[in-house]
Amino acid sequence: MKKSGIIISIIASLGFIIAFVGAGYYFYLAKRAPRTVSVVGLAEKDFTSDLIVWKFDFSVKKMDIKESYSIMKKQNETVKEYLIGKGIAEKDIVFNAITNYEDYSYDWNESARQSVRKFNGYQLTQSVRIESKEVEKIEKISREISELLDSNIQINANYIEYYYTKLADLKIAMLEQATLDAKKRAETITNNAGSRLAGLKTANMGVFQITAPNSSDDYSWGGTFNTSSKEKRASINMRLTYYVK
Repeated sequence: MKKSGIIISIIASLGFIIAFVGAGYYFYLAKRAPRTVSVVGLAEKDFTSDLIVWKFDFSVKKMDIKESYSIMKKQNETVKEYLIGKGIAEKDIVFNAITNYEDYSYDWNESARQSVRKFNGYQLTQSVRIESKEVEKIEKISREISELLDSNIQINANYIEYYYTKLADLKIAMLEQATLDAKKRAETITNNAGSRLAGLKTANMGVFQITAPNSSDDYSWGGTFNTSSKEKRASINMRLTYYVK
């Protein structure tokens, strides 16, 4: 009886030790940080703008404000007729509110040893905004706008911005491309290391950037959005982290 009792005690002790070691091992596995690999995928796409915004303004300056407004009204009619005559739809032409500025200059009075303020007149400025999908037509007219000089209308500022109306669809397609690119990179890394992917842990989208191709546009953390170039290049990246086994 004593001998059998000792054997039972030994077996029980061994079972306890094995159970303890096994529990410790599985605890270690649970606490051990899982193996992962992080990669960045990139997608780029060149495209042409399909929306143009053309802005320009012109001014009138006279000593009498009523005369300035009268001339400005006539010039507005002339400009509108010119633009419509060039084939721009009236709905695409917006005349913004006229701004009024009292122009002064300062001359030095040597005898009084002080500056004297001189009123030079009321300067009224009219700004015009045109938004159209007829990009090439608007570009051509913007280069010909100096023809209004024949009507004594001087264009002071004349600049163009280019946009793309299908950015949402483009962004979705590029996200897919960037994700596939990142996955291929992860597969290449793990396969060469004798491992394989075991599932996606995290996915983070980078900043969507639009620049002019072959330009010096700077990328920024908030995203660059170029509007000065008709030809554009969009880019986006995706950072993926996979579990590895």
